[in-house]
Amino acid sequence: MPYQIPRNVKGEGRILFIFSTKALIYTGIGGGIGLVFWWILDMMGAGVVGIALIILFALIGFGLGTLKVPNSVAFEITRKTGGENLDDVIMRWLKFKMTNKKKIYIYTEGGTKDDR
Repeated sequence: MPYQIPRNVKGEGRILFIFSTKALIYTGIGGGIGLVFWWILDMMGAGVVGIALIILFALIGFGLGTLKVPNSVAFEITRKTGGENLDDVIMRWLKFKMTNKKKIYIYTEGGTKDDR
């Protein structure tokens, strides 16, 4: 009687081994931002510094797309967001700061409660 053998499918969506799709997109966006700086610095004769900035911004983009917030009780931010993707935490923080309404979040055992 045939049956399905469970297998580990984690990482099958990766491109070029280290890049997930999201990390590749973030790296490309970071490299594009660095490319703008390279273009400006190349016109001023400092092309090597511009190439270093391309690499730096690409690494920052890769980190945003790949890294997770560590799960630690040492700091309040890591206690509340531990294990979540770094870009998700930043996007949620930006969305919270952009709203004009004042919100108060109360943490309870059953989750969060939004009071206005």
